[in-house]
Amino acid sequence: MRRIGLLSDTHGYLDDRILVYLKECDEIWHAGDIGNIGVAQKLAALRPLRAVSGNIDGTDLRQEYPLQLRFYCEEVDVLMVHIGGYPGHYSPEAQKEINLLAPKIFISGHSHILKVIFDKKNQLLHINPGAAGIQGFHQVRTLIRFTIDKAVIKDLEVIELSQKGIISM
Repeated sequence: MRRIGLLSDTHGYLDDRILVYLKECDEIWHAGDIGNIGVAQKLAALRPLRAVSGNIDGTDLRQEYPLQLRFYCEEVDVLMVHIGGYPGHYSPEAQKEINLLAPKIFISGHSHILKVIFDKKNQLLHINPGAAGIQGFHQVRTLIRFTIDKAVIKDLEVIELSQKGIISM
C-alpha cells in the first residue's frame, strides 16, 4: 500500500504547508511546471519524487525529469504528462499515448484547474491536482493525496491550501 501526494504547477513556489501535507505520504508525484530545481530538491529530500517537466521548466529540470513518465505503483499503471487535457478533450499526443498504453491513472497538470474524473471510454482515472503555486489565474491552491493498495485506488482527498498569495497556517 502506497500513500501518494500529487501536486502540479508550483512555478518555483513551495510553502511549508505543502511539505506538512506531503510528509504523510510515501511518494510525491509532480505533474510539471516545477519552476526551479530547488523545489524539486526539497520535494525529493522529503519523499521519493516522480515528476515530469512542464512548459515553463528550464533545461536543468528537463534533463532530470522527462516530458512523459509511465510507471507502475503497486499494480496500477500510471501515465503522467504536464499538458494532457481531460476526458473528451485530451491533447492529440495524450490521446495517442492513452490509446497505446492503456493506463489506469492518467495525470496531467498545466490548466491550474483541479479535476478528478473517471473516463469511462478509456477506463481510467484522470487526475489534475490543480496548482499548488501562486502564479496563474487560479484562486485556490490545491494538491491531492490518495492511496494505491494493490490494484485499488482509494481514499482520495483534495487539499485546499489557501487563496492564491495568502499563506495560512
